[in-house]
Amino acid sequence: MSNSSFTMPSVEYLSYKGVPFPHVAVTEESLDQMENEFRFLNDDVAIVTYPKSGTIWMSEILGLIRQKGDPAWTHSLPMWDRSPWIETSLGLKIALRSPPPRVLCSHVQFQLFPKSFLQSNAKIIYTLRNPKDVLISFYYFSMLSRLFKDPGTLEEFMEEFLSGNVAYGSWFDHVKGWMALKGRPNFFYITYEELWQDLRGSVEKICHFLGKELNSQQIDSVVEYASFRKMKENKMSNFSLIPDHLMDHKRGTFMRKGICGDWKNHLTVPQNKYFDRVYQEKMWGMNTTFPWD
Repeated sequence: MSNSSFTMPSVEYLSYKGVPFPHVAVTEESLDQMENEFRFLNDDVAIVTYPKSGTIWMSEILGLIRQKGDPAWTHSLPMWDRSPWIETSLGLKIALRSPPPRVLCSHVQFQLFPKSFLQSNAKIIYTLRNPKDVLISFYYFSMLSRLFKDPGTLEEFMEEFLSGNVAYGSWFDHVKGWMALKGRPNFFYITYEELWQDLRGSVEKICHFLGKELNSQQIDSVVEYASFRKMKENKMSNFSLIPDHLMDHKRGTFMRKGICGDWKNHLTVPQNKYFDRVYQEKMWGMNTTFPWD
C-alpha cells in the first residue's frame, strides 16, 4: 500500500505502509528515519506498547529503577524527555541527543520498528493489556487528544478498533508481531494486569531482566512512586503539561482510573460477546495465554 493520507472527520491520519498514524506528531519522514536510519545502542531499553496499555506507567517504573528509587529525576523532567517516542519527529530528535543509557518508547508494530534493533543487544520491554480495557481507555483518550479522530459512540469506536482502523493500527497485529519475539534473551513482556496485581513482584522481575540490583528499600521506593496516586500527582508524568492545542484538558484528565476491568462498566452483553468472537478469530493460533483469556 502506498504512503498516503486518508481523511477522517476533523482529523486526518497519515497512512504509512498501511498503518494509520496521528500526523501532527508523526510524519512520513520521522517514520522512515526511525525505521531505516535510527541506530540502537547495546545499552538502550525500549518500552513498546500498543496505545493505552501502560506506557507511562512503565516509563515511570524504568525511570525510578534507573535512579534506584530516587524520584528527583522523574519529578523534574517530563516523561516525553525521559523516554521519548522515537516514531514522532520531536521524540526522535530528543532520542538522538540523549546520552546513553537511553530509555525509549514506541507504539509501532514490529515490522516498522528500527531495523538496527535486530543487530543490537538493546532490550525491549513489551507491555500489553486486556484489549477490552485498551478499547475503553483509547475511547476516552480520543475525546481529549486533538491528534486523534473523534471516536463517535463507543459502539462506532469499537467497530473501528476491532477492524484496526484507529491510530497505530490493529491491536491484534501489534500483539502478534511483537509476541513473535518471545524467547529472545533481550525481549521481556509483562501485562498491565500483572503490574496492577503485584507491582513489587513485577518491579523485581523487571530489575532482573535489566540486570539492575536494587535493595529492598530502593524497590519499596520504586513501588511507592510508581503507584497510580503518586503518578497522578506528578506533573511530569500526568500529561497536565501538554499544551491545549494538543489536548482538551476541559474534557477530562489523561490519567483517568488506572484499573483493570473497567470495560465491564461500559460494554453491553451483546457487545462483549461480539468482541470475544472477533478476539478468538484474530488470536487463533497464538501459543501464549494472557491473564484475560
